[in-house]
Amino acid sequence: MFDKNLTDLVRGIRNNKDNEAKYIAQCIEEIKQELRQDNINVKCNAVAKLTYIQMLGYDISWAGFNIIEVMSSSRFTCKRIGYLAASQCFHPDSELLMLTTNMIRKDLNSQNQYDAGVALSGLSCFISPDLSRDLANDIMTLMSSTKPYLRMKAVLMMYKVFLRYPEALRPAFPKLKEKLEDPDPGVQSAAVNVICELARKNPKNYLPLAPVFFKLMTTSTNNWMLIKIIKLFGALTPLEPRLGKKLIEPLTNLIHSTSAMSLLYECINTVIAVLISISSGMPNHSASIQLCVQKLRILIVDSDQNLKYLGLLAMSKILKTHPKSVQTHKDLILACLDDKDESIRLRALDLLYGMVSKKNLMEIVKRLLGHMERAEGSAYRDELLYKVIEICAQSSYLYVTNFEWYMTVLVELIQLEAGSKHGRLIAEQLLDVAIRVPVVRQFAVNEMTNLLDTFAVSTQSNSMYEVLYAAAWIVGEFSGELADTERTLNILLRPRKLPGHIQGVYVQNVIKLFARLATTCLELQDMPGIVRLCDHVLEKLQHFNGSNDIEVQERANSACMLIEMLRKQLTQPAEDASTGSIPPMAIEIVQEMALLFAGELIPVAPKAQRKVPLPDGLDLDEWINAPPPDDASSTSSEHDKDELFVSAAHDGNDATGGGGGGNGSHSGGKRRKSLELTPEQLERQRMARLIEQSNNPHYLKSTPSSASAAIGNSSNNSNADQYDNIDDIPITELPLDIEGVAALRVGITKRSDKYLKEQQEAAAHSKDAKKKHKKSKKSKKSKNKVAYNSSSESDAEPKPLHIVNTTLDMPEGVTLSDSEEKDGKYDPNDPHRALDIELDMAAFEAPARASKTASASKESVTAQIGLAASESIDPETVAMPSKKEKKSREKARGEHKTRKAQAQSQPDSVPDLIDTGSSPCRTATDNGINNNNNTAPSHADHSQHLKKKKREKRAHKSSKLLNDESTATTIGSTTIIDVGETSAAHPEGDVSAAVDAKVHKKKHKKDKSQHKEKRTHKSPASEYEQPMGISTPSKEMF
Repeated sequence: MFDKNLTDLVRGIRNNKDNEAKYIAQCIEEIKQELRQDNINVKCNAVAKLTYIQMLGYDISWAGFNIIEVMSSSRFTCKRIGYLAASQCFHPDSELLMLTTNMIRKDLNSQNQYDAGVALSGLSCFISPDLSRDLANDIMTLMSSTKPYLRMKAVLMMYKVFLRYPEALRPAFPKLKEKLEDPDPGVQSAAVNVICELARKNPKNYLPLAPVFFKLMTTSTNNWMLIKIIKLFGALTPLEPRLGKKLIEPLTNLIHSTSAMSLLYECINTVIAVLISISSGMPNHSASIQLCVQKLRILIVDSDQNLKYLGLLAMSKILKTHPKSVQTHKDLILACLDDKDESIRLRALDLLYGMVSKKNLMEIVKRLLGHMERAEGSAYRDELLYKVIEICAQSSYLYVTNFEWYMTVLVELIQLEAGSKHGRLIAEQLLDVAIRVPVVRQFAVNEMTNLLDTFAVSTQSNSMYEVLYAAAWIVGEFSGELADTERTLNILLRPRKLPGHIQGVYVQNVIKLFARLATTCLELQDMPGIVRLCDHVLEKLQHFNGSNDIEVQERANSACMLIEMLRKQLTQPAEDASTGSIPPMAIEIVQEMALLFAGELIPVAPKAQRKVPLPDGLDLDEWINAPPPDDASSTSSEHDKDELFVSAAHDGNDATGGGGGGNGSHSGGKRRKSLELTPEQLERQRMARLIEQSNNPHYLKSTPSSASAAIGNSSNNSNADQYDNIDDIPITELPLDIEGVAALRVGITKRSDKYLKEQQEAAAHSKDAKKKHKKSKKSKKSKNKVAYNSSSESDAEPKPLHIVNTTLDMPEGVTLSDSEEKDGKYDPNDPHRALDIELDMAAFEAPARASKTASASKESVTAQIGLAASESIDPETVAMPSKKEKKSREKARGEHKTRKAQAQSQPDSVPDLIDTGSSPCRTATDNGINNNNNTAPSHADHSQHLKKKKREKRAHKSSKLLNDESTATTIGSTTIIDVGETSAAHPEGDVSAAVDAKVHKKKHKKDKSQHKEKRTHKSPASEYEQPMGISTPSKEMF
């Protein structure tokens, strides 16, 4: 009685904040002592305290047996604590769960509903595959309980059983289906939730349940259940598009009437899915789309950020199929770019991707660029830059009409976003446009020359250096378009601190420009010009010879050797050069260099390398050169590391660069001496640094003219101390008139804006011309006016000024195919992967149909026996009805044919949830429902009914004669014997009796099915239940 309870434990932990771990360890020791006692109440109190300690992060798995002991208590208060502790401590892989099977089964079968309820609640947290297999029947039994509390918990528990033991889905599904029509709304809602979760993996299994869900959707007032049902219909509609035609009206009514925003959002989502699936068969649905867009606008304008985000998300789904309906709200989407929530801004950017057209592309990009200048945060600015490029480049530049404007935008993005991570993406776009749009190459090479000249190296990120890769390649590959090739060559030869792969591209394109200039000098017979060019390039390449990158060294040395070979031919002895002509060998070298870079490159397809066939005899896994043994590599590794890089210090000013690097091996493993620069080299580096600082807009200078003097002056450090007050420090204005820097000024007109003005002026001019043309054509007929209007609509989009080349380079005999990657990848962590089970609805409905067929056959057999008995009295009486029956059978066949023709020609008068008019596979015997005979009985049915009454009267008279003349007391037994005797004695009568019995059996079944149809036609739910006469969804669909 003096033990601490849970309240004391919580109070003690709060009072011992400084020594909480020590106090809890002390409490755990006390709890262990309590668990050793025999009193179940003490153990229950200890387990309750352990449950709280486990919430604080402590392990209590050592008390598993004690928890099971408390779970088995007969008192509900103790049992509840035990199941709570088990739900927190146990997991499906716990080894102790095998001890709980019989105990949980006993609780599930308890007469106290709360014992069974707490068992179901706890079991849902730690159920394992073995428990699911052993307890599935007990839980299914609770689904038929008389208490709604247990039925609801059992239905929800079956979902956990299905996840752990999928084989239980087939036997349990009929009961689960029955719970959809349970009188208790809680059980009904639970069944809807379970089936909606099951339908996430394989929704076509639940297509036959559409009538039940349709009835629930139109009658229920539970918003959460409606949301689940509407989600399920959204998954079923793509499988059966005809279902969508019946959903449009109730969903539209819900959109109009509901005030719940969650239900409104789900209705709009489902309407979008329905309209996508039935868009080909229902063209006039613009009213529904406009309604959805108007409702979504209300969500976007709302001050709640969650509703705004959901509205933008749903708007993006409408955008995929109905872009024009969304484009009218362009201003609203652009206003969301200024929202304080970054997720909303990103969602608005996704919407802008699908809203662009040839007419508004320049305007949208202008707004995005202006927004980029004001935006804060590098991540969001990077996303803006990515969206600008994605919007322009979509569908092979479908909406770009002027590529000079696009090249200008790319250059402005480089200048705006110095630290962006999308430098490689911009470089790919520069290369792609320059290669695929030949008309814009002259403009592109001039822009790239200016970019190479004004690019500020010190302020850029590592990713943004990639634009220099693209710029250098463009000016070298299309050097024939350059206005001043020599200036571009000097820009590439300018010493800069760049990554190795960028320097390698610089060297490679220096050779291209050199070959172009040398060819020009050959055409002009300018031999001194070639010599001067060789000397200049050899001098500048020495900077690349000393690079730390091995590839740059190799490229620079190869270029130097090639140029030296040409220079050696040009400076031959005087007797050969006296004529003043260029030596033939030099001409040949220049021509070979030009031929090396001749020809135009086209883009390579993304999967071209994958399509190259493997040559016979080639093993890609085989070593080209066998690797050296381990002992040899370990001895020579240290020496090879010292001589890996070649420095220019070994050769001085020798033109061959690193050619003599091997002579420096006398130093052995010692560290190399640092490179000592001559005063001339120091002066050149100083001048280069001054030039770079003068071109750097972020470098503060006192005056532009005296920048070099100010930098060289050593008294700059003391200038900062001469001002005691911060306000007295003069503000230096940046010289923003430098070329390439003017675009950085905020608020001024960008270079790309002039293309937008030109487009707007052209549109206004064309509009004025159309108005004048329309006034001059007023006297013409209306036909001409219609033709004019149709042509004006086509001219609304601006015409593209440049054509994009879409040719891709592929190996010979190979075609470009679609993506080969698999869309649906196997996800081992998907909890619903086991529910991908094909359910055959015909198997579930077969027992009911079998019982109905058995009862019908019983009645027909008894009628057949009675008819045969009446016909077995006298052979003469048997012969006469056979002729009449022949005539009646002929009439019945004719009436059946006419009724069949009427049924085929008559249209369906009852609206079906799923239109079955085009389903030849479907028969009326699947569910005992005739699909065509849904209307009132026709004249043929009336005549058939009268004949049936006459036949019954005749049978009644014959049975009366039998009662008068027969002496047997039990008519059934003697009738069977008489039938046997009569069949043996009168074979002709047996044949006619059998035929008559067969005809009577057929007509009896037909009358019964017609009576059943009349009864179902009178029921209020017939228009929902009748169309589900399908055994499986596959029969209906295919």
